[in-house]
Amino acid sequence: MVFSSKTLQIATVALAAVGLGGTTASAQSYGDAQSLINQMDTYESQVSLDPEFGQGVGAAQFSDVSPSDWAYQALDDLVRRYDCLKGYPNGSFQGSRALSRYEFAAGLNACFQVIERLIAELGGDVDPTDLNSVRRLGEDFAAELGVLGSRVDGLESRVSFLEDNSFSTTTKLTGEVIMAVTSLIGVDETFTATQGAANTATVNNTDNEITFGYRARIVLNTSFTGEDLLLTRLNAGNLATPGLNTANGAPFLPGNVTAENTQNVNRGNTASNVVIDRLAYYFPIGEAQGILGGAAIWSDLLPMLNPYFEDFDGGSGALSNFATESPIYRIGGGSGFSLNYPLGETFTLSAGYLSSTANASTLGLFSGDYALLSRAALDVNDDISLAFTYVHGYHPSAVDALFDLGGGNPTVGTGPANLETIAKISNSYGAEFAWAISDAISFSGFFAYTDAIGINPTGDAEIWTYGAGLAFPDLGGEGNLLGIFAGAQPYLGSGDFSSGGYRVDDTPYHFELFYKYQLTNNISLTPGFIWLTAPNEIDNDALIGTLRTTFEF
Repeated sequence: MVFSSKTLQIATVALAAVGLGGTTASAQSYGDAQSLINQMDTYESQVSLDPEFGQGVGAAQFSDVSPSDWAYQALDDLVRRYDCLKGYPNGSFQGSRALSRYEFAAGLNACFQVIERLIAELGGDVDPTDLNSVRRLGEDFAAELGVLGSRVDGLESRVSFLEDNSFSTTTKLTGEVIMAVTSLIGVDETFTATQGAANTATVNNTDNEITFGYRARIVLNTSFTGEDLLLTRLNAGNLATPGLNTANGAPFLPGNVTAENTQNVNRGNTASNVVIDRLAYYFPIGEAQGILGGAAIWSDLLPMLNPYFEDFDGGSGALSNFATESPIYRIGGGSGFSLNYPLGETFTLSAGYLSSTANASTLGLFSGDYALLSRAALDVNDDISLAFTYVHGYHPSAVDALFDLGGGNPTVGTGPANLETIAKISNSYGAEFAWAISDAISFSGFFAYTDAIGINPTGDAEIWTYGAGLAFPDLGGEGNLLGIFAGAQPYLGSGDFSSGGYRVDDTPYHFELFYKYQLTNNISLTPGFIWLTAPNEIDNDALIGTLRTTFEF
């Protein structure tokens, strides 16, 4: 019996895609279909006949096979007689490893080819018993092989159609939509804040209505070589940050609104305008990774050591900006570049530059707002990672906040800590850690200190922040997440400027609790609370409640 090349393809797909029982197989997407065909070609090429391989050596050629193995004789016979089984490039056979359908199909295909060749060659010495076994195999599964032949033809036709009509052969589109109900609850609408006998002000909190809004993102992931990535993200939203208005005036500089209650869902704009809020190109440079950012922030360019809480300001991690990542990474943003260079398998050095005024001809890269970063990251072992970060910031505009992601407005921290009325230079030092205690518990945290030097007015200030959290992934079901986070948002520890002293009052502690419930593979529901003990460093409690629904596609 002679097996045609078409029959061999069918046999490969039969074992790789559906098994010997004739179970129906279908490609769920162009990627699945193309991947299947590519793997068929790859495995077939890996087991192509090599006349010089294994002749007369048998199973002894494999470094991890010994005569005491129970299947040694069968393996030795196959290699010696027909030379249709190959090992791995390192000389091993790995007989105890689980066999995939693709690998089994590749081995069977190779043996079929050998038998075809021997039959074609007059005088080929083929054991009649082996030939009868192969003939019975073909007869027993003739119907299944015939059906699978048409399925392969249909699969190839579908792949061709998708290639001709797809959105892009190089771009994958993903998206996220968040709808959230949020409100200030349990905060005094009017209270008096006092610092010394002469420094008293009345605080009016009126932004405490229940709000409902959305934020939508579409991400285009494009690869030109298979090793690079161009990330383009479109963003729109209409949910404003619920305000925490505090006292204004000389003793309570520099403003009356704090960013401590900013949540990830507030990352849109209230006008629902569609904007490109992330644009970055990732590419290899030898062993290093280079990144060009057209609209980027540090968390786009560096891996954050805050697993489960960090979600690139998305809708699957923490509720607040503060719990998502160390505030040190919110100093600076815009256009620039970075380089991540591994030194061995456990140590990585990173450096980068971002400027929000790089596109301005009057300011350019170095005359306007910019930030320089350097970082050393170490994997202590498989469970513990550490990172030490330094960020130098130059903020010549007095209206730009310190923790602004390059956009000018504060995204985290108190009003005094953001120094919004002062042109400044900043030097920030931070440390982060992540510890995977077990598959079900993760512990992570950060600490950062900023030394700010006033340009106009002159002076200096010290800003502090720290936090830590416990995450419990898959609690109550796969995809679920319980998160508990606590710390102190960026606050002014001390400040002295030529225009007057800055208020130094209570430490603004932040406590956050949320539980993400995975309704389906693409929809999650996250209720949570944020408790602020001293918003804007004024002695008063504020409680924020949020119910977030996230759709991912």
